[in-house]
Amino acid sequence: LSFACADLLASLGGWRFAFIAAAVSAAFAWLIVAITIPGRGRAATTPPAAHALFDFRPVFRNRSAMAYAIAYCFHTFEMSALRGWGVAFLGFVAATTGAAGTLSPTMALTLLGLAGTLASVLGNEASIHFGRRRLIWLSMIGSALCAAFLGIFGTQSYPLAVALVLIYGPIIWLDSSSLTAGTAGTAEPAKRGATLAVHSMLGYLGGFVGPLAVGWTLDLGGADSRSAWTAAFLGIAALMILTLVVFVAMRPRSLEGDRGAA
Repeated sequence: LSFACADLLASLGGWRFAFIAAAVSAAFAWLIVAITIPGRGRAATTPPAAHALFDFRPVFRNRSAMAYAIAYCFHTFEMSALRGWGVAFLGFVAATTGAAGTLSPTMALTLLGLAGTLASVLGNEASIHFGRRRLIWLSMIGSALCAAFLGIFGTQSYPLAVALVLIYGPIIWLDSSSLTAGTAGTAEPAKRGATLAVHSMLGYLGGFVGPLAVGWTLDLGGADSRSAWTAAFLGIAALMILTLVVFVAMRPRSLEGDRGAA
């Protein structure tokens, strides 16, 4: 709902008001944690097994878990790029084509976020019945095609751009939980925490770089240029095809209970 709320707050008090409201909400969340979550207490705990602190070498040697984690890195790259620049892209298309739709850019991204969350939950359930690796392959291929179509055709029509964005988003999110479950499920039990730490680090790294990469591409080509937006989305499409090739080459294992698990 943050996209719709940002639009509403900006219309009420200007764009600075939207950022102030975001800061206040973060402070309120901190208060909730500080006041309501109980302390750990003094109960005796079992000492952890002795191992070298910050030794992630066994994690990196786990080819299957790293395949899922690397794919997750570029998944969040793509997801954050669309989520970070989706409103600006739709606003650009609306301004350059002179066409207005029934959905504003912020409302379109709100629907994308809600649909994406649902797709993420359903995606992992589908991977159990359909095959985890197969679903991830299809999601990557589908997202690459959507990115290419959005870059080539989306700049020509605002209604088409909205439709493509609303299709693209859920396809991106489709393999989100499947990738995380794959990393956790193929990790060594004694290194599961460290494995998920690497998974999260790679994921947030991709999420950080994705919007910057799009912005860099727009700076090179001109933010008011259709060719720059086309190049940005075609770059994302090419990156996802490369990610698919790496993922297949690393041959990750399926999880127990997945269809065709091996």
